Amino acid sequence: MPRGSDENEKAAMELIKKYKKGVLQSELWKKMGLDSREGSRLVLRLSKKGLIKREQVTVNGRRTYRIFIAEKPIESKVLNVSISSILDIPCTTCPYIDECDLGGFHQSSTCMLLELWLTREATLSSARNRKVVKKAI
Repeated sequence: MPRGSDENEKAAMELIKKYKKGVLQSELWKKMGLDSREGSRLVLRLSKKGLIKREQVTVNGRRTYRIFIAEKPIESKVLNVSISSILDIPCTTCPYIDECDLGGFHQSSTCMLLELWLTREATLSSARNRKVVKKAI
């Protein structure tokens, strides 16, 4: 009985949680009513999300994986972006913005105002990073 991938992931996580010593990958598929192809993809998705860990084991002379709930899920990296970093970009007030394009007279790759702004932003960013490193030390 096929279900959506989100439903399968939730069901798999609930099933894996029941096994304190982990569950064999093939047992998981059988209990969920999945074929090996669907089961493999499901396990790989959960593994990539950092929700489970896989340990290679040999059972009856065949290599397989024992699946466990990850002790601490992998945290996704969050990039904090502030609009303040682009408020003073020269393009927002440029009188030639409508004419600015690659290969034209006005273009971002040759704009002196944009180059000066980027240089200033890079210098400020580098200075902020040095302060963070000094505080860490």
